[in-house]
Amino acid sequence: MIDKNLLLKIFGAFYMERWNDKLRPLPFYEIDKQSHKMMIAFFLANFEDDKEGFDWQEIIEGGIFELIQRLIITDIKPSVLRKIKEYKEKNEEFKDWIYEQARPMIASLGLEFLQKFKNYNKSEDYDNLNRKILGAAHLYASKWEFDIIERANPEGYDIDLIKKEFEDSMEKFYDLEGIKLLGLYKSYRKFIDLCGQLRFQLRWANLHRIPKTSVLGHSFFVAVFSYLFSYLNGSSPRRARNNYLTGLFHDLPEVLTRDIISPVKKSIDGLSDIIKDFEREQMEKIVYPLAPKKINEALRFYSENEFDNIVEISGVFRNFHNEEIPSIYNKDNFNVKDGALVKAVDELSAFIEAKTALENGGNSKEFSTAAVTLKEKYMNSGSICGIDFSKIYGEF
Repeated sequence: MIDKNLLLKIFGAFYMERWNDKLRPLPFYEIDKQSHKMMIAFFLANFEDDKEGFDWQEIIEGGIFELIQRLIITDIKPSVLRKIKEYKEKNEEFKDWIYEQARPMIASLGLEFLQKFKNYNKSEDYDNLNRKILGAAHLYASKWEFDIIERANPEGYDIDLIKKEFEDSMEKFYDLEGIKLLGLYKSYRKFIDLCGQLRFQLRWANLHRIPKTSVLGHSFFVAVFSYLFSYLNGSSPRRARNNYLTGLFHDLPEVLTRDIISPVKKSIDGLSDIIKDFEREQMEKIVYPLAPKKINEALRFYSENEFDNIVEISGVFRNFHNEEIPSIYNKDNFNVKDGALVKAVDELSAFIEAKTALENGGNSKEFSTAAVTLKEKYMNSGSICGIDFSKIYGEF
């Protein structure tokens, strides 16, 4: 079972600053970078999914493992990590130490998941296709941040050196079709840029709180735990992947509308539907034309009707809305999406944001109302997709 300790450890990535030795026009946080990285990995993966060795599960779990590693080693410069690798024995000891630090954090996910993390942490098989996709996505997301930093530090003593390191490092990923296409097509680069802009949009933007969570980071938090809950409840690989990617892209339309808080959406009957219709119009007009046609249908699936339970039966999508999906559909060929689970994780994230804001000195009535309302809701909700959320809320 996922416990409070794991939830708060992952939530800690909202505090972890990046590039903290550079002048930055705004803070860069680890969870935002990890979210952007996985959106880029989704883009790249769609051009490699017919290749030998490709595995969505390895990509998704690899992204989670790399986040856990970063939470432990913090914002160490790449040059320091490369130096450690030159000392084989010390490098192995360092990896063992990372695993020992991670073990209490992820023990609640079971021995199999622990072993997967241990193997990933130990491995240096960077030619593995799935790891290569993650490596390219990591580099592209970091370079996206650096391009902003460079404008603020044009004469920095090491700016030219860092820029060259990025250029040299990217060369080993030119065999990935998606990297080639990003170099060729400006619209694809704009799509990646548009995804990254979700880091500028703050949730609860009208209230003072610590930490100030972004829509981009929130989306990754929802994706990670939508996947982990799916992993624990025995979901088929495709079902777990769909839940992860729905979490990752469920707020993508907000890049066009900004984060509209729930009290405003619910202020009058029908307003929420009007906003949803406008979001769809804008996605059709702005976002889908930028993205490759190859991924547009997937983006629609993940960002529209994101909180509905959906099953594909003989090529036709059946919407179960909030009804539990029968277990007979827990197979890859039914292309299941558990929107109700994603919604529960979305609200769990909002609960933790409100609870943390209160603990960090925020005294706005909205935080206490949200924390109490959400806890009451899920303490009495029963199981959702086989997950008893009352046990999780009961720890807070």
